[in-house]
Amino acid sequence: MIYSKGEQESTMRKFMGRLAAVAAAVVLMGTMVQAGEEKVALDKLPEAVVKAIKAKYPKAEMVSAEKEDEDGKKTFEVEIKTEGQALEVALTHEGKIIQVEKVIDAKDLPKVVAEAVEAKYPKATIKKVEEVSKEDKVASYEVALVTADKKKLEAEFDVTGKFIEEEKEEPKEEKKEK
Repeated sequence: MIYSKGEQESTMRKFMGRLAAVAAAVVLMGTMVQAGEEKVALDKLPEAVVKAIKAKYPKAEMVSAEKEDEDGKKTFEVEIKTEGQALEVALTHEGKIIQVEKVIDAKDLPKVVAEAVEAKYPKATIKKVEEVSKEDKVASYEVALVTADKKKLEAEFDVTGKFIEEEKEEPKEEKKEK
């Protein structure tokens, strides 16, 4: 078969486009692996993790789980539903609860935190707010928002409204619901 020069260029362009897509997928998968998150089947969770969740939340239904490796520390994040509310519980391999994240309405943010968010990100649109508890006390609030210049990020503030950190939201195959 003989192809015209235009057909050859078109075929080559399609091939290069597909090659670029494959390369991008490989890079994204590598990034996900580096983040250290790995899905875990609920029946593969350590017994201590399951016992700790059942002890703290006896009516909870476990929905999903991930194993994370952050800064050399291995933890499990287990999403549960209990009494109509979704929670994300972070635990050690031994079953010690490290923190619990609970989605709350933006209107339920303490006034001092809401004012701090508005001061740091004027005209931002709040998309989601999570109350983060450590040792059964509210420790901070994670606020997912879109800034006035359309940047998506998550900002964390302590209970006094002091800014802790900001994390730019990167496109993921699926941002897990917390």
